[in-house]
Amino acid sequence: MTATSITLVIFSSCLGSAYRMSATSLKSITPVFIPVIVLLVSMLSLQGGASLAKTLFPTVGATGITALRLGFGTLILCIIFKPWRLRFSREQRTPLLIYGLSLGAMNFLFYLSIRTVPLGIAVGLEFVGPLTLALLGSRRALDFVWVLLAVAGLWFLLPFSTGIASVDPVGALFALGAGACWAIYILSGQRAGAEHGAATVAIGSLIASLVFVPVGLTFAASGIWQWSVVPVAILVAFLSTALPYSLEMVALTRLPARIFGTLMSLEPAVAALSGMMYLHESLSGKQCLALLAIILASAGATLTMRPRKSQLNEVELTDNAKK
Repeated sequence: MTATSITLVIFSSCLGSAYRMSATSLKSITPVFIPVIVLLVSMLSLQGGASLAKTLFPTVGATGITALRLGFGTLILCIIFKPWRLRFSREQRTPLLIYGLSLGAMNFLFYLSIRTVPLGIAVGLEFVGPLTLALLGSRRALDFVWVLLAVAGLWFLLPFSTGIASVDPVGALFALGAGACWAIYILSGQRAGAEHGAATVAIGSLIASLVFVPVGLTFAASGIWQWSVVPVAILVAFLSTALPYSLEMVALTRLPARIFGTLMSLEPAVAALSGMMYLHESLSGKQCLALLAIILASAGATLTMRPRKSQLNEVELTDNAKK
């Protein structure tokens, strides 16, 4: 067995064990806070993987890392969840297709954007999608306060002082497109994963791979065929696709869309911290205050959200029916 195969098996085993442990823990921990914790772990994994992925850009290019991330990520997910055993009703098939396509497009457009747009700005522009979803879904005045606080934090976090005119317009459009796909991913993921939960992400990732892996390989740099790239690509796939999307599916099926969107305001903050830790990027005082505003918005949304009893009961009944 090669080192690459061993690495893949280890990652698959770790993720499978984590998923089984989380499924067991769901019955013993307060349901309201489980999806919140799961979502935070997902963001930490995703941003760590993004930092690692940037090291491959000179070798494989933006489209190449998209293909590697989706390809290996799908392989890991299929080993764990065995999606060929799942059955979806006619009502679920269309949301599932949209979910998979939006997942792939979100990754593809984001990596295209950071070729010419700084990572912090790209993440902020991408966040317009879920943030708009959170704003449109708000019903209570208190929810609107958290959204406004998150917007204020994003405004001061992004380097607007350098001049928005300096941002490449094509790259900015790619980031905004990724944000729109992100919002679609949230909405379609809730419907597609209502019955099968985290296992649904394997089918969604497979759909994304069938479309975007061939495209990514076609336009990738020649270095993508080097064997030395494979172990790093597998690690990127695990951190950026297999683990976070599995965890996000758990959160998607247990959180209202507006709460999910508001909590995702932590994404730019986590990205900034990841850049500081792994890329040695420094933060100004204004940026630190912006991070604090975003964290307060997410914490406020978490502490004041209402559990969706009907949905939780429905999920519990579905699990019991399978036993």
